[in-house]
Amino acid sequence: MAAHHAPRRDRGFTLIELIVAMVIVATLAAIAIPSYNQYVLKSHRTEAKSALMDAASLEERYFSTSNLYTSNPMQLGYGVATTPVTVGTGYYVISAITVTAPVAPAPATPGGTPATFTITAVPAPGSMQLSDTACASFSINSAGQQSALNSGGTDNTANCWQN
Repeated sequence: MAAHHAPRRDRGFTLIELIVAMVIVATLAAIAIPSYNQYVLKSHRTEAKSALMDAASLEERYFSTSNLYTSNPMQLGYGVATTPVTVGTGYYVISAITVTAPVAPAPATPGGTPATFTITAVPAPGSMQLSDTACASFSINSAGQQSALNSGGTDNTANCWQN
């Protein structure tokens, strides 16, 4: 007598199981993607800070040889004569190099005032850093003071330069 086998039933995923799995994946993606994007924006801020520190050291080197600061990027070693100057991988540009001339001693300012500079970096046009509203611009001046503004123009130095 032949053995009688029960018909074999192939079992796959049910529609409910697939929907539950999709909901779990969608929830994880909804949490992870914005966090990842913020991490990437934050990591690119390093490029702006490095570019400003480099530009400030170039200004000081130029000052040591010519006894004045320059607003001409070409004199600092950049390949262009005017701002903006694209730096690094292109997420930021040096948008301004502002120089003030020294003021000679006078009755109102007996010691005079020294020459100064301020260098500012902003996100490059078309770069993903434009969506970084927490740190919309970075600056450094001849005294070594670092500052950063958010997109509303409010000081956010502590969060932008320290992180």
